[in-house]
Amino acid sequence: MIIWAIKLSHKKLMEFLNYTFIKNALIAILLASPIFAIIGTMIVNNKMAFFSDALGHSALTGIAIGMLLGISNANISIVIFAIVFALILNYVKNKTSYGTDTIISVFSSIAMAIGLALLGRMGEFNKYSNYLVGDLLSISKQELVYLAIAFVLVIIFWIFTFNKINAISVNKMLAKSKGINVTLVDNLFSVVTAIIVMISIRWIGILLINSMVILPAASSRNISKDMREYHTNAIIIALVSGVLGLIISYYLNVPTGPMIVIILGIVYLFTFLLRKILQFS
Repeated sequence: MIIWAIKLSHKKLMEFLNYTFIKNALIAILLASPIFAIIGTMIVNNKMAFFSDALGHSALTGIAIGMLLGISNANISIVIFAIVFALILNYVKNKTSYGTDTIISVFSSIAMAIGLALLGRMGEFNKYSNYLVGDLLSISKQELVYLAIAFVLVIIFWIFTFNKINAISVNKMLAKSKGINVTLVDNLFSVVTAIIVMISIRWIGILLINSMVILPAASSRNISKDMREYHTNAIIIALVSGVLGLIISYYLNVPTGPMIVIILGIVYLFTFLLRKILQFS
């Protein structure tokens, strides 16, 4: 019986991996999940949980402005606009006494409204409505190359700036006293985040991108004792949830992105409850 079950599982797995689009999606998850986890841990540490959400919402505006300027490649226009958007957001955030979450929410709402208005006025909304939910199974081999390059760049960025970003998240004045250029590091982090979010938005979707970035880090924070565990657990949670979500979505015939987010949500609830239980034990 056990041997039969193993053979059946192996057969099902081979069937699952028999399709090129599934293989591409699996590679994308193996590349993107660690990126989201690493970026997410830094976003959560800096109390900017809505930042990636605001960037996602700005995608439609980037597409619309790109069309107005005659930029045929939507990916280029949304990346350029996202970088400008992130830098302006950072500037306003640092020049006002309002809370970071308030500023991000304001920018997010305005960006989404402008994008919807412009695309609706040009009659192009239906053409780009798929950006709202994304389609991970549509990723191409060329896009996988871009994702692999992004993966390497994020790892390099994380190695060279993690301590500085961590110091800024603890105390900006203390970071400045140690010779850290807070504005430069903050802007670099925002630009890197903007690029990662935007090159992933077509596969993940505007409505889901923030969950993919934040939930692994938030779940890891519930169960981690130090920074090493925090980052390691976030990467593991993101990878396992991504692969499991892809497999389940294939056999249940449901969209991959939402299924991954559902699993991430379940993991977060589990780690949250586990933390509460351990606190009272």
